[in-house]
Amino acid sequence: MARVVTIEHEGSFNNTMNFLKWGKKIKFEDLARFGEEGVNALRSATPVRSGKTADSWYYQIVEDNGEIRLEWLNKNLGQGWAPIALLIQYGHGTRNGGYVQGIDYINPALKPIFDKIADRAWKEVTSHLG
Repeated sequence: MARVVTIEHEGSFNNTMNFLKWGKKIKFEDLARFGEEGVNALRSATPVRSGKTADSWYYQIVEDNGEIRLEWLNKNLGQGWAPIALLIQYGHGTRNGGYVQGIDYINPALKPIFDKIADRAWKEVTSHLG
């Protein structure tokens, strides 16, 4: 998806450019801290039968085409291909034609982490506006 930003200005653009350069300096330590918090929250919230899915959460920080993403992933794959964490989240069919209802546990677990990230970003932005 293309993203377009149009900026019109008069006079010097130096202050704006300095602010934009500052904004690109994402602190990987902060992202790693939030990543660990998310893993712990997901581990605690994952419904437990064997504990394997709960213990299979991890995070990664991905830098791609100027974007930085914090991703939470789960490496527990049933029969080698089915992501068990998502089967629990969204539900799934059974071999005998039945259906197991999903349990929304991922969104509630990560919401406090997303709120912390948003608060931290807002504090960073507003502290540089003065």
